[in-house]
This record gives sequence, structure tokens and C-alpha cells, in this order.
Amino acid sequence: MKINVDGLLVYFPYDYIYPEQFLYMQELKRALDAKGHCVLEMPSGTGKTVSLLSLIIAYMRANPLDVTKMIYCSRTVPELEKVVEEMRSLMDYYVQETGEFPKFLGLALSSRKNMCIHPEVSQERDGKQVDGKCHQLTASFVRNRHKNNPNVPVCDFYENFDANGRNIPLPSGIFGLDELREYGRKYGWCPYFLARYAMSQANVIVYSYYYLLDPKIADLVSKELPKQSVVVFDEAHNIDNVCVESMSVKITRRTIDKCNQNIEDLSKQIRRIKDVDETRLQNEYQRMVEGLREANIARETDLVLANPVIPDEILQEAVPGSIRNAEHFIGFMKRFIEYLKTRLRVQHVVSESPPSFLKDCQAKVCIDRKPLRFCSERLSSLLRTLELTDIKDYSALSVVANFATIISTYTKGFSLIIEPFDDRTPTIANPIMNFSCLDATIAVKPIFNRFQTVVVTSGVSILDHHFTDELESALCKHILDLSIFFSLSIYDCHTHFFISIPGKST
Repeated sequence: MKINVDGLLVYFPYDYIYPEQFLYMQELKRALDAKGHCVLEMPSGTGKTVSLLSLIIAYMRANPLDVTKMIYCSRTVPELEKVVEEMRSLMDYYVQETGEFPKFLGLALSSRKNMCIHPEVSQERDGKQVDGKCHQLTASFVRNRHKNNPNVPVCDFYENFDANGRNIPLPSGIFGLDELREYGRKYGWCPYFLARYAMSQANVIVYSYYYLLDPKIADLVSKELPKQSVVVFDEAHNIDNVCVESMSVKITRRTIDKCNQNIEDLSKQIRRIKDVDETRLQNEYQRMVEGLREANIARETDLVLANPVIPDEILQEAVPGSIRNAEHFIGFMKRFIEYLKTRLRVQHVVSESPPSFLKDCQAKVCIDRKPLRFCSERLSSLLRTLELTDIKDYSALSVVANFATIISTYTKGFSLIIEPFDDRTPTIANPIMNFSCLDATIAVKPIFNRFQTVVVTSGVSILDHHFTDELESALCKHILDLSIFFSLSIYDCHTHFFISIPGKST
């Protein structure tokens, strides 16, 4: 059916619309008109997803300059596939009413594990293994070696995509994960990199929360998305947990032992490079002087160990002299790891704040706060310079580098707790350092600042979750009871709206 929502013609692919759905669309349109953010609640089973898709897609078609893209985020792959199916039904209705498929591209994106079609790599069940093997076949330095030595293995699917796929845009349509894999097999192109490349032309992108909320992933996948986008977080009662988990770190003795092995391996690699190609290390040193932003210019396939949220001013600075040189940086990390090892020697629970930890670190091993802030980026740069294919082997060192960067960057919103025992084995000494994010807004605030409209929606109450502080801080509150069937709570202040519809469900 076609419906008029405050002057906007909306194609709705069902013969009947609930009053709650119509009200939901009205409030959603208000947020889009105001170019503001909103929190919307509606009970599960009342058609929340199709209401969102119908209204926002209609709005995009009517106002192509105001809203250029919809980014639909949910939690699990089945939930994403459900959104794709609803979008396909909506497009079928457009075809039924207009006689042609609209110029529209809907795209799903998931991990390499869910999209890879390489006959060997796709057999791996662990996502990290898939990522690591993909990197071994697609890294730019591996491909350069292949040009000089055809016996060096590369991924034919990525090579075909790089040679031909970038010049041929995806046709209009709805491409879920299955469709992308089929399309990749048909043309011999990598579905994962095809989907990432096609994000710039897609009208609707459907992917996991983590692609926006986890800064280590978002910096790789989502940093080019335009400001004039509508971001939808569906099933949003899970968001604060995702935000907290993405910024939290756990370090054990096993982590420290692996880090020491990583340090030894990197030292050997640096000595090897100095013997055969010392100019590579010299060039990296010069990039460190110019600043991390220049040092980070690399191909899309090279960025495997990404980094946590780092303030932009850090990326503009030159790296501190104490860690510019590769050998000096390895020595610096070795000293910091030894300090962490001593901190794990506890007999009782220790709790402290980031400033207290940094003060103790400076007093005991003379490590200042500033070089710690650069650790994650400095490690990524070194791994790229050394042209290591098995980057997954350095995940422990990456965890410690990320911890160093986060604890030295944020003085509030985090807590450090060191426990002498694991709860699962309370009789065995197994100390754990938990660096926990207590403030979900640290991860979600950049999303609200970056995009024109963010829609946070769920069938479960979400107004008491931490991330809503980003919206609540500037809002006036009043309550309207609209009918005996449902009540509507609106929190309205200029460009932000809260709406809760505890109405009847099907």
C-alpha cells in the first residue's frame, strides 16, 4: 500500500499498517527533517524493521541531497539476513507499483569468514585464521613478490577483483551474503573486497554493530562513509555491551609470555632487515618524524591489526623520539611488558584508575605517558615495514599495545582491576589484569558527532542504557498519552527525539 506520512509518499509492502507503525514513521520523519538523532522503541512483532526501511528509503528517494545513504546495523548474521529479506520485499513492491526496479543498491557486509570463497582459506572455521590467511595472500608486499616470482602464492579472486572489479559497479539490486558469494564465483572476484569497495555506491549498507562501534574495525571499513547518512542501530539494547567490550582489555600471564616471544621474533626480523635492506627501516623512521597519519597510508589489504580510538591530534604529531627507531621501540615495549609482569604478581585484588597506573609506571620504569599513546600505531607501522604475513601471531603484542594507547589516552571512564585468581579456577594462581571501559559513550560519541542522523531503536527498553546520555543531556521531557491502545513518551528538544511505544503486539 501507499501511504502519506506528513507529506512523504511511502511505499509499504503490506496491505495493512498498524497504528503504531504509522506513528513510528511519523516520529522517524521528524528526526530526519530536523537532521537530528532519535531513540525509538516499539514492541517486537509489530513490524519495526519494515517501517524503518520503508520510511527511510522513501525519504532518501524524495530528498537525495539531504540523505545519501542508510547504514543499518544489527547484532547477528541471521538478523542482518532478515533485514536484507525485508528490503528485498520492499523493492519487489516498488517493481509491482512502478513497473521497474528503482535505481537502488542494497548491500550486506560481514567478515571474511562469512564471505570468503577461496577454496582453501574458506575451509578454516576460526575467523582469525581466515583473516590471517587472507592477509598472507593479499598483502601488497606479497603481491609485489608474486610479480617477481610467480611461485609466490596470491589470491586469484582478489587479483581478478583488483584488475577488473573496481571499474565495473555492482548493478542495481539487493545483495545479501549469498548473492555476493554467487556474484563473486560468477565473475571470479573476491566478495569481501567487492562489498567493501561497493559501499561507496550503495544506497543501503547492512552490517554488524562492530563495523561502526568497535574503533579497531570502524577505522578500516567505515571511515569513508558520508556525513549525510542515516545510521540505524536495531536491537539497540545490546549496544552498550558492544561499546564497552570494544574498549576493554584483558591481560594474563599467558599474554605476557606470548608478548615476550613476539618481541624476540621482531628483534630477529629487524636484524634480518638491517642486513638485507636497511633503507626500509630508515624510510620508516622518516615517516615517524612526519607523523602517524603519513605513516599509515597503506593499501586496504595491509591493515589487519587496527587500533583503538586515537584522538586526531595524536595522528598529526611526530612520533616521540624514544620510539621512532625500530630497535628503540622494541626495547621500549620490552620494558613496558616487564612492568606489566611485575604488576601481575599480586596476592589480593588491586583496583586503580588510569592516572594512578601511569604514575606508578613512570616512577618504577621511567615510562612517560606520551610514548604510550603511540604504541598501537607504532606497532602497526613496524609490522607493515617488516612485511610480515603471519600478523595474527602478534595478536598478544597488539593487545598490550592497544592497552598502552587506551590507558594513556583516557583518564576517565575506565577502571583497572588486577585479580590474583581466575573465577573459574579460584584455587590456582592465575592473575588477570582487567582494564574495563565503564562508559559506553566513549565509543558511541564519535558516531553521534560524525553522522547527520542516528536512529537507536529496539523492542526492549533502552532509555536507561548508558549511551542515551549522549542524547539525554540536552533534552526537555514531557509525556503524552495518545490513546487507550498505546501510550507515547516523547522527549523533544530541537533536533533530538525519544519515543517509546509500548503498544499492542501481534
